[in-house]
Amino acid sequence: MTRSAIVTGGAGFIGSHVVDALLADGYRVTVVDDLSTGDRARVAPEADLRELDIVDRPALQAVVAEVEPSAIFHLAAQASVVASVEDPLRDCQVNVAGTLNVVDAAGKLGAPVVFTSTGGALYGDDAPMPTSEDRIPAPLSPYGASKWAAEAYVNTWSLSSGIPHAVCRLGNVYGPRQNPHGEAGVVAIFTDHLYSGRAPKLYGQGKPTRDYVYVGDVVSALLAAAGKAGTYNIATGVETDVSTVWKELSDAAGKHIEPELADLRPGELQHSRLDISRAKRELGWSPKVAIAEGLRRTYETLIEEFEQR
Repeated sequence: MTRSAIVTGGAGFIGSHVVDALLADGYRVTVVDDLSTGDRARVAPEADLRELDIVDRPALQAVVAEVEPSAIFHLAAQASVVASVEDPLRDCQVNVAGTLNVVDAAGKLGAPVVFTSTGGALYGDDAPMPTSEDRIPAPLSPYGASKWAAEAYVNTWSLSSGIPHAVCRLGNVYGPRQNPHGEAGVVAIFTDHLYSGRAPKLYGQGKPTRDYVYVGDVVSALLAAAGKAGTYNIATGVETDVSTVWKELSDAAGKHIEPELADLRPGELQHSRLDISRAKRELGWSPKVAIAEGLRRTYETLIEEFEQR
């Protein structure tokens, strides 16, 4: 019998890659996406796309009951720190109430959920680095707060039901299909600036660091987490500053454009690096793509995508 899976946010950057990987593994895949930031063109034709908002509880429950998935990969989210500051209520509705709707619907079928949370935005600026999953979160933004609250529902539903739900706290994910306009992602934004010959703004004077992780590595981690109960950092354990990202992409482009330096925006972190030893130990997972190689691959692929716009 063919296994089935639901991917919420499956028309998005990371979600569409998860869909492709599940299809390649022989799953029958249903995508749930309201297309507010997702793009139906990203969804493989073999997948079944249902256009709906996870905040719409009855509609979501109906789809889950119909599909009877063996796993749900929950990536649908309001994913912008800046947008969460501007509209914290919508951020809460999608990230908290929407996640509750997902785990509640999954619980009726006994289906495990893999929930994508955030690493850097959750832990705050005072966390020791590398930061382990045991660090008590201290988010600086509504986005970080909503993801932390959503994690609590995922873990509570797992403990109370015995269904092995997993929380994957992602580093700064980058890679092909990332939208430089509708989704957070400095690598895609910088690539777009290089493509059009515009100088970017380097917030925090180019000094903030992030733990950048290639989307292909994230996908393999999410699939490895299916059916596991626990919270896992999914990143590389390597810190890279914004100026270095700009330089690496500029080298890949063969262009030199002097960036504009600016102060950090409200809710943004100074530094982030995650401890990934638990994921290595319990999921048998480790990242394969180093930052320089990943940035080169991403630049080349995104330029092809931009030229097809």
